[in-house]
Amino acid sequence: MPPSMREWLAADDPVWLVIETVAALDTSHLHLKRKTGGVGRAGYDPDMLLTLLVWGWAQGQRSSRQLERLCQRDVAYRIICAGDAPDHVTISRFRAECSDVVEELFTQVLTLCARVGMGQLGVVALDGVKIASNASTSANRTEDGLRKALAAEAERASAEHSATDAADDDEHGGDRGDQLPPELTDRSSRQARIAAALAELPAVGKDAEAIAEQTRRVARGEGGRYPIASRVEALTESWHRARATQQAKIDRYRPGQKGPKPVAVDDHLFVRRARARLDHAIADRNRREQQAARTADAGAPRRNITDPQSRLMPLRGGGWVQGYNCQAVTSEDGLIIATGVNNNNADVVAFGDMVGKAVAAAALIDAEHHRHSGIGVVLADAGYLSDANLTMPGPDRLIAVGKSRDVHNAARTAPTQGDPPLGASPVAAMAHRLATEEGHRLYSKRSHIAETPFGHAKHNLGFKRFTGRGIDRATAEFSFHGLVHNLMKAIGTGHLTPATT
Repeated sequence: MPPSMREWLAADDPVWLVIETVAALDTSHLHLKRKTGGVGRAGYDPDMLLTLLVWGWAQGQRSSRQLERLCQRDVAYRIICAGDAPDHVTISRFRAECSDVVEELFTQVLTLCARVGMGQLGVVALDGVKIASNASTSANRTEDGLRKALAAEAERASAEHSATDAADDDEHGGDRGDQLPPELTDRSSRQARIAAALAELPAVGKDAEAIAEQTRRVARGEGGRYPIASRVEALTESWHRARATQQAKIDRYRPGQKGPKPVAVDDHLFVRRARARLDHAIADRNRREQQAARTADAGAPRRNITDPQSRLMPLRGGGWVQGYNCQAVTSEDGLIIATGVNNNNADVVAFGDMVGKAVAAAALIDAEHHRHSGIGVVLADAGYLSDANLTMPGPDRLIAVGKSRDVHNAARTAPTQGDPPLGASPVAAMAHRLATEEGHRLYSKRSHIAETPFGHAKHNLGFKRFTGRGIDRATAEFSFHGLVHNLMKAIGTGHLTPATT
């Protein structure tokens, strides 16, 4: 008899719970996308492939090639695929195919977690994290750079097309000479991505024209007491006059006359001083022109050739990342109840959408808990501070009016009591509330609730870069991370057991 895989790992190993949980989910939409019979590549069960991706993500493994190797060498992965290891192409294609059903699966796992008692909604926290896209920072181009790249790519594709035509004519005759190479028909080609990047660029408006005019004025040295262009012109004339004066002395000199023989024109002290002043002015002009060019280039909007929808974003600790701004709302017991991805560097614009998603998730959790309490209070840092976010309808909220250390120092050194003063602005009223004992106690929970899931994702799971490209794939991948996070949280805390699945 063949060996039983159930003897390979202990019965309490978490991989068994992951397999049973995925089997309990409704994956009918995944089955509609997969071909498991007939002619062609070997068909693999979608539930098995989904389990493989979930377990791999939970172990910090997202590379399809690495997953293929683990399915041949690692016991847990071999159990998941029942010894029939899929190749990396199958894994990669399945990951792309299932991206549009990830949100549905995320909701199912969230419902399952709520069913086993998770989802404490008295205090929830919203925070964002920048995650790199599957694109290089060096692939950013201005509009002019994109148009040059598009022209070069079109020329390269045209040359390859001509070469392909000639080769096809030699091999197959004239009946195949009209077929285009993949670069001209494949939507994922470099040429299509460059065109998409151009389409992402905003139209040039009055502000851009004003910046361009200011840049030209700086390059000309205008706006000061003595424009640099006029100074170069004046010093050039002075240098020529000094040379002409010395040349006249040389022409008048006769051998044997009294006095020293005149030195060469360019060796005379006055000529050398005039030339030094002119060189200094020219260097100053060139420096200003280069600085103006760098300023204009830095101010021009850029788009990435590899992933046109990603953006270059600053990091909190310094530096830049080509990626997306990922948002998550987390419950007090560490459950991610809502996720979102955008390409805006500012967190403030995501507040309304994320709170709306969190309210919908809270209704789902309350339905499983047979209650109607909803979200108690939403905590957020100063990146979400605005009058609109403070006053919009929705659950109660505490949004910092400054850095966390300043909020805590204000509560310790200048505590307040009671309601805010009448007529106080939304920001002043929030500052007053954060300085109260209750407000400070609640806001002190924000860092642990909001930032712990991101720290786990980046440092424990190694989730620092998306595998797909485009904002839709990034949104699906971040939701998938939330799915895996919630599932493993339920397993790790003991809420999810074989009996509950």
